[in-house]
Amino acid sequence: MAKQAAPMIENYSVKLHHMLEWLAQFGADEQGGVTRLLYTPAWLEAQQSLFTYMEAQGLEPFYDQVGNLSGRLVGQQAEQLPIVTGSHIDTVVFGGKYDGALGVVAGVLALSYLKETYGQPLRTIEVISLAEEEGSRFPLTYWGSGNITGSYQADQVPMVQDREGISLEQAMKQAGFGADSNYPTCKREFAAYIELHIEQGFVLERTDHQIGVVTGIVGQRRIEVKVLGESNHAGTTPMQWRRDTLAGAALMISHVKRSALEWGDPLVATVGSLHVSPNVPNVIAGETTFTLDIRHLDHRILNDYTDALYEEISAIAQQEGLTLSWKEHLRAEPVPMHQAMIDDLQHVCDQAGISSMLLPSGAGHDAQIFGVECPSAMIFVPSREGISHNPLEYTAEADIVQGFKVLTELLYQYAYRGEDHEAL
Repeated sequence: MAKQAAPMIENYSVKLHHMLEWLAQFGADEQGGVTRLLYTPAWLEAQQSLFTYMEAQGLEPFYDQVGNLSGRLVGQQAEQLPIVTGSHIDTVVFGGKYDGALGVVAGVLALSYLKETYGQPLRTIEVISLAEEEGSRFPLTYWGSGNITGSYQADQVPMVQDREGISLEQAMKQAGFGADSNYPTCKREFAAYIELHIEQGFVLERTDHQIGVVTGIVGQRRIEVKVLGESNHAGTTPMQWRRDTLAGAALMISHVKRSALEWGDPLVATVGSLHVSPNVPNVIAGETTFTLDIRHLDHRILNDYTDALYEEISAIAQQEGLTLSWKEHLRAEPVPMHQAMIDDLQHVCDQAGISSMLLPSGAGHDAQIFGVECPSAMIFVPSREGISHNPLEYTAEADIVQGFKVLTELLYQYAYRGEDHEAL
């Protein structure tokens, strides 16, 4: 299909801004950010409102059994696998309005723009608002993309609960989804997956590049460490006979930082959550639980560090007379992005005069889940001061438009031009 004279894509700057603000109202919190957790009323209202919006844009929206929402622009060659763009709709607690949401909003508007400008594509394109990626409500991640790729199944829901004791299966059914719902099963295949996302770091901003073309996504290990000892009176228990789990956890956490520094960049290890029981001033802590988030681009180094850390933390527990429980909740391997798609993105940027650079992603994304199953690519736009997972998260409108232009052009090339692409 020949490329027609198109309306100025820059005109979509206002639409992008307004739609991001509109979506941020679903789960707007007292911190000035967004808290939109899986299967909560705010999450459900956001997905339902997006369904209506997609329909109004002339797309064919549909849910699957776990609540992933897709909007389809059917192509002339409908028998071919769809080219898919999008991201996740959920947020962290007190998160920002761009993480995940940008990829969803840009995807909806990209398909709307392409339909309005060029009509029906040759290949079907879809935008997907994935149910969950963050792991903020339940101790698991990629529930949305994982069900599509088959890592999870709606009829075999992991037995996990949120902090209120509500199980994942309960929450899913309360929101109207589940294996016994009338929605189609989740497992299906894509021709390719393209995700526009904020960088969540400051490399693009500090190097003055408009676009980051992602080369690969780090592997992750998420672990819950539970330290068990003995609660006792803070005034009558001599120091040498205490089995103080908070004191023991403090030694372990200090070792995490020290050892990560010793292993060196790009390894990172984070303790982001700490729970102490009974958590009162005059009682020795009998149980302390903390989380570990460990990341690296090389799976061998990631595994070696995690194994070494387990041995070292276990030794601290033994030294302090404590019992240790080590439970892995996430094992995501490093995933390279598809080289042909990387090349295509660089070419799009060069042709449009948009400054770009290659860089890895230190954060996990749905593209790493899809990247194992189909050709996948990621487009980064700058994050102001590298801030993310925070109400202060911000990307300038001008940068968002550049990302939108690159995404839209790549979708046009793959879906409208009728050429064979190595990526597809």
